[in-house]
Amino acid sequence: MKLSKVMVNGSPGMLALSTRSWLAYTHQGKQQLNPMSYETLEFASNFTSEVCPEGMVAVTGDTLRILGTERLGEVFNQTTHQLQYTPRKFCKIAAAPSVLAVIETDHNAIPVSQLPAEPPAAMNDEGEEEVDEDAAAKTKMLIGPPKGLPGQWASCIRLIEGVNGDTLDLVHFEDNEAAFSLAAVTFTNTGQEYLVVGTVKDMTLYPRTISAGFLYTYLVINGGRNLQLVHKTMVEEVPYALCAFQGRLLVGLGRILRVYDLGKKKLLRKCENRAFPNFITTLHSIGDRIIVGDIQESFLFVKYRKLENQLLVFADDTFPRWITAATMLDYDSMVGADKFGNIFVARLPDKVNDDLVDDPTGMKVRPDSGLLNGAPHKLVEIMNYHVGEAICSLTKCTLVPGGVEAIVYTTIMGGIGCLVPFTSREDVDFFQHLEMHMRQQMTPLCGREHLAYRSYYYPCKDVIDGDLCEQYSLLKQEGQKSISEELDRTPNEVLKKLEDIRNRVL
Repeated sequence: MKLSKVMVNGSPGMLALSTRSWLAYTHQGKQQLNPMSYETLEFASNFTSEVCPEGMVAVTGDTLRILGTERLGEVFNQTTHQLQYTPRKFCKIAAAPSVLAVIETDHNAIPVSQLPAEPPAAMNDEGEEEVDEDAAAKTKMLIGPPKGLPGQWASCIRLIEGVNGDTLDLVHFEDNEAAFSLAAVTFTNTGQEYLVVGTVKDMTLYPRTISAGFLYTYLVINGGRNLQLVHKTMVEEVPYALCAFQGRLLVGLGRILRVYDLGKKKLLRKCENRAFPNFITTLHSIGDRIIVGDIQESFLFVKYRKLENQLLVFADDTFPRWITAATMLDYDSMVGADKFGNIFVARLPDKVNDDLVDDPTGMKVRPDSGLLNGAPHKLVEIMNYHVGEAICSLTKCTLVPGGVEAIVYTTIMGGIGCLVPFTSREDVDFFQHLEMHMRQQMTPLCGREHLAYRSYYYPCKDVIDGDLCEQYSLLKQEGQKSISEELDRTPNEVLKKLEDIRNRVL
């Protein structure tokens, strides 16, 4: 570990060099210690010049570099790649781990292929092109495609290199088609990787009507850098969810769950279940188990019985949830988010697993053995938390090498947050008491109770509000001291505990 004194934002700071570079500085009256999004530095020192008033000179490898700090206070490092339309979903290509397949769709938009050709540039007397700086500035400020008529859709699928943002392949959908789902599937009968895209034609959002639905099957060629259309399969409903399942394709068509296999001229229908409540929005599979997310009725656990070639619903949720995003935690647990801004974890009871193993006849998972027209078994709610914004995506991942696994979510307003699991009962008790004291010290501006907000739709359960606990450093010294005495700690120990939790993820 090497320490260097630097100037950051007009105040003295510290640069710590190790396997990662860390910068300690003061931002908005708060002490920050964040890792730098840069290569490993061997030596560094303060550097000041007319061009770079607050910089650092550093050595990495055999190069000498002059650095400047930007975007202070930001937790995440981000890189932006421009697209033509609004990105809806994406998936990774197994043949090329750095390549992403992205579907883009915009409503009430004019497709690029239907835009009029640009007029030729005006020429001056000397034969040179005249550049209209105002028009160029307006073009740069233009966001999204030109506005079209109601019911008009613009859509495409793009293969993009995730490292540098280069577009490898681009396919536009014509005839007023809109793409809503995609999945990378390796079919058993060929052993090759395919990209399946679900589209609809002439769709109106409310009431939901379509002219036709299609499943485009593309063969991934050239090492995952290009797509080759194999065939196009017509379906009767909106293919909103796709998932790979035992070398086949699992498709959610409205309220129909269907299994497809690869054919020579189109996808072949193998098995289906039409008994789902409303509209399938998410699909996950593990082994013979399929977890279906409904637009209004939360999760439904489905068992695929291979000998009978049947899809049977054996467990569902007791709460009506409007699922917008979901991911699998383990074989029995699902984390989901609804459109009202709630995150929850639903788990299958342990005894249900034993019933499936000890019931070779399948009598306990028959649809007519349910309770109140539902499944025979019910999910148990493990945790619930109200974020306050509609959640667009969920995933379980580690943000840094060697870090703990966390549930990362993104919201419709552009927010990124994560849920970190506690590793000891001591940490749970500490943060529960800290949160209780912070609710009394940092009351909301509008006078509403913090617990009532986090329990807006469902009671908050087994989740500590980290944003509230982080405000401990903003309290006055007397407030920090009174809370730390109640916790039998010193203020520095409380701040160190908060920093340790933060460093588990970042």
